[in-house]
Parts: sequence; C-alpha cells; structure tokens
Amino acid sequence: MTPMTPSDERHLEVAVARIWKITFALSIAGILAFLAWRGWTWAAGFLLGAGLSALNFRWLKRLAAALGSEVAKPRMAVLLGLRYLLLGGGAYVILKYSRISVAAMFWGLFVSVAAVILEILIELAYGSGTLDH
Repeated sequence: MTPMTPSDERHLEVAVARIWKITFALSIAGILAFLAWRGWTWAAGFLLGAGLSALNFRWLKRLAAALGSEVAKPRMAVLLGLRYLLLGGGAYVILKYSRISVAAMFWGLFVSVAAVILEILIELAYGSGTLDH
C-alpha cells in the first residue's frame, strides 16, 4: 500500500469539504420541502435526522483519521459506541415525547449518505473527463 502524497491529501480535503457543502444544501432543501409538504413536525424530524447524520459523518471522519495515525487507542472504539447509545437515547426521548415525525427523521439520517453518493458521481464525472475542474 502506497502512502498518500500531498496531492492526494489535498484532493481528499477538497472532496470532504464538498461533501459538507452538499450535506448542508440537502439538509436545507429537505427541511424546506418537508415544511411546505407536511408541516413543522416533519421539518423538525428531518432537521433532527440530518443533524444526526452530519454528526455521524464527522465522528466517522475523525475515527478514520485516528485509525490511520499512531494515536489510535482502543478506548476510541468504546467512546464511539457510547456516542451511538447517547444519540439513540436522546432521539428516542425526543421522538417519544414530542410530535416530531419519526419517518422524517429517518429520511434525514440519509443526508450524509446522499452527499457521499453525489460526491462519488462528481468524482466519476471529473475522472472521466466529462467535467473540467
């Protein structure tokens, strides 16, 4: 396995920055669409899901960076698991005792996945030469 060059690292930084922008844009679009279509309870649910999705992406990015470095520690895996329990518990309480839509929250959870897929499509278009940097 060859180490990453500075050019590769820069390319990765640009891709991750674009994923964050796409995530934000999809979140805003989804919130506005659900607000217009189903009301504030669905918009709030989508906002909660999109926020959890972005937070999960951030945590996974930090975990991947830590695994590739010499500072990786076993307690990081435990903390990651505890974070998921905390998020799940918090989401359960919010959704159980409020009128926020559970279905919309699940839609929001896919925001980061959609952003990564769109970034893959952008990379494929750039790599095939159909788009110019």
